[in-house]
Amino acid sequence: VQLVESGGGSVQAGGSLRLSCAASGYTYFITCMGWFRQAPGMGREGVAIIYRSDGRTNYTDSVKGRFTISQDNANDTVYLRMNGLKPSDTAMYYCAADKSFSVCGRWDLGRFTYWGQGTQVTVS
Repeated sequence: VQLVESGGGSVQAGGSLRLSCAASGYTYFITCMGWFRQAPGMGREGVAIIYRSDGRTNYTDSVKGRFTISQDNANDTVYLRMNGLKPSDTAMYYCAADKSFSVCGRWDLGRFTYWGQGTQVTVS
């Protein structure tokens, strides 16, 4: 499975961005896909997750009400709509995917098998 992110950029506080993650390869077996972020000097943080089968989602507390994860299974693409961006959202954002229900169940641990290269989001 290969993951390619796009949509990052620089925005002012309060602005919006939509990130995309296109999956290719043996995507049929993917159970969930998620977004993670890592700011300079900080550890990686789980942002949101979505289950492919039923669209169940989960978010880290700091983005609830501002970010929305969604998917287009026909095109193997996951999106992260980010509204009300804050400087604290500045980070490299990574898309991740995994086949395992146990990995997806503890998505916050970030033990995903497949990762993209990341896309930078800068909020000033």
